[in-house]
Amino acid sequence: MRSPRALIPLLSVCAAAAVVTAAATGASIQGLRGGGPAHADGAADRPAAVTINALSWNVCGGPGCPSGSAPARLAKEIVQRMRATEVGGRTVRPNAVLLQEVCEGQVRTFRTSLPKWSWAFASPPGAEACADGQGRAGVAIGTDAPLSAQRQARLPAPAGSARVALCGEVPSWSTRVCVTQLTAGESGQWRRKEAGALTSLAGTDRILVGGELADVPESPALDPLYAAYAECDQTGSSRTGAKTRQDWRGSALDKTDYLFIGKSAAVSCSVPSTPVKASDHRPLSAVVRYP
Repeated sequence: MRSPRALIPLLSVCAAAAVVTAAATGASIQGLRGGGPAHADGAADRPAAVTINALSWNVCGGPGCPSGSAPARLAKEIVQRMRATEVGGRTVRPNAVLLQEVCEGQVRTFRTSLPKWSWAFASPPGAEACADGQGRAGVAIGTDAPLSAQRQARLPAPAGSARVALCGEVPSWSTRVCVTQLTAGESGQWRRKEAGALTSLAGTDRILVGGELADVPESPALDPLYAAYAECDQTGSSRTGAKTRQDWRGSALDKTDYLFIGKSAAVSCSVPSTPVKASDHRPLSAVVRYP
């Protein structure tokens, strides 16, 4: 594993800038509370401290993926990693997972393998079909605490493409969880619109926002997210992080996978230093502590 940075408060990271509104980008979502300071009436109204062991992974379950022809085997590997991952040189058990390019049938398998977990799944229109009748590929949220107010929203995207964000609330954590996969290729202007819409959907306060964002940390397309949040693998105000995308040989190419958190959190973050054969992305694992 890559040596993670220390678990430190992130209050001083990146002064927040104005958030791009969903209305300005054409995105909408219902049933989720708006962002903004929620506990200004004093410490008595603050939620209890919580630790979230999070895992975000583009598992690449669709056609043309390393495990695309064996979705059942890939589902087992995902469950195995959900039961134990490594952060900061120690093994932790995730209690929140954010998956991309996961097959609908694999999520059904997770419901059986991990019956105490709550799950939400969304697939954008036109998504590719997975092998062996496993349905369409999409994004999923899994939590080992009840997940409520599950909603999905279309993000702005170029013609012929569709992107979706999926969000839910974990009341016992007082945390909103969102996952997405942004538009890849030469579409930086669209990624910025999508990132802005995602920021507005997720709001502020306690959040966990992750996914495969199809761009490197220094890209201006990700400015809305870095302005509003801290990213688990950044160093101070520098937009950094271990490489997560792999080539066909398993060599790490660049960082395109992210876990954003509220600036009041402390976090430790890790990415495997060795190739992951099941996917073309390495998973991103973090221990997030909200005071």
